[in-house]
Amino acid sequence: MSSPASDASTGAELLDVIVRLNRWVTHHSDWTVPVAQVRVLAQIDDWGEARTSDLARAERCSQPTMTTRLQQLEALGWVARARDRQDARATPLTLTDAGRAVLADARSARTRVIDTLMAPMDAPRRQRLQAATRALRELLDAAYNQLPPTRRSP
Repeated sequence: MSSPASDASTGAELLDVIVRLNRWVTHHSDWTVPVAQVRVLAQIDDWGEARTSDLARAERCSQPTMTTRLQQLEALGWVARARDRQDARATPLTLTDAGRAVLADARSARTRVIDTLMAPMDAPRRQRLQAATRALRELLDAAYNQLPPTRRSP
């Protein structure tokens, strides 16, 4: 059985590795779209549609900052405003086909970097990494399922 101290150090190490991996992949990817824009596109893609206030909360930025980001994405033709049938004042945002294409390109670029990193790995090591990835996904899925729907922002 593990101790709380070893669990804490495992958690800290896990976060450090994930942050470093994300930084490495971002730095070595061949896409030019700002990371903040890709994160917003990914969030809208995950949710299907999103309100400015929800996106600001998910990205931990002010609503005016998110409004500016969304105006940029809208000007690029990557997001579109829709009508909310239940609240006429609300204007949820959705991805356009162009926005989905940009997001797919960014994800592909990041995947190519990961694939290059993993290329020299032997089969047993890849299998361990796949098992660890599944465990992390299960951990996150369980955490998100415990939250009320309004707080389930990945």
